[in-house]
Amino acid sequence: MLNLAIQAAYEAGAILQEYATRGFQIKNKGRINLVTEADLASERHIKELIASHYPTHRILAEESGISSAGDSADDYCWVIDPLDGTTNFSHGFPCYAVSIGVERKGEMIVGVIYDPTRDELFAAERGAGATLNGEKIQVSDVDHLERALVVSGFPYDIRERMDEYLPAWRKFLEKSQGVRRLGAAAIDMCCVATGRMDGFWEHGLNPWDTAAGWIIIEEAGGRVTKMDGSPYDNYSASLLCTNGRVHEEMLAVLKEIRMTEPER
Repeated sequence: MLNLAIQAAYEAGAILQEYATRGFQIKNKGRINLVTEADLASERHIKELIASHYPTHRILAEESGISSAGDSADDYCWVIDPLDGTTNFSHGFPCYAVSIGVERKGEMIVGVIYDPTRDELFAAERGAGATLNGEKIQVSDVDHLERALVVSGFPYDIRERMDEYLPAWRKFLEKSQGVRRLGAAAIDMCCVATGRMDGFWEHGLNPWDTAAGWIIIEEAGGRVTKMDGSPYDNYSASLLCTNGRVHEEMLAVLKEIRMTEPER
């Protein structure tokens, strides 16, 4: 399954780059939520490839939802984001990725994220560690928030709930070395896994945003929880992931501003 996920990610990434070169149509799913021809073509290719090898496995994909072709009693579910960072992609900003995870009985066992603009492939298998282009990776050793570079994003309801989301940004700007916003949660999580960033928090994420990144971070030695510190699951409405060393400090900031698990 790891090898198939890698193959699918590379091939889907090539599809994205082809569309980036030749152009594409864009549609709005919401006020600021977009979908492009590239999203749909990438998702279609990944699903067809998975179904050709594992016809009884369920597939949960961003654009098409849960697959009806799979056996609902099967233990395996592939969780796919065919283009994480669609807004970036639609503007020609080179920060987006393909994300593919495999879940078995609620546990992520395989995760692959491919950034085609940098030709970087992040992969992990439960118990086998995490890699970047085949080389082992691990989280940073930064152990104080004031020396940490952290990253976050805004959910699609930011315009309606700005007063709820901005206090965390203010606090982390005060207490960390710096805060970044890349616009692609999968890449944010890979940055934590490689030690490029030390922590990531965000509200309003979906299973396909976090499935692959979750296992990649844990296999790189990091920690993943909900924003209230409780155990994370792939259907949570919030996420905090860190190198483990600054986790408690970041939790304390989120609790200080009463930023806890929201209702979905």
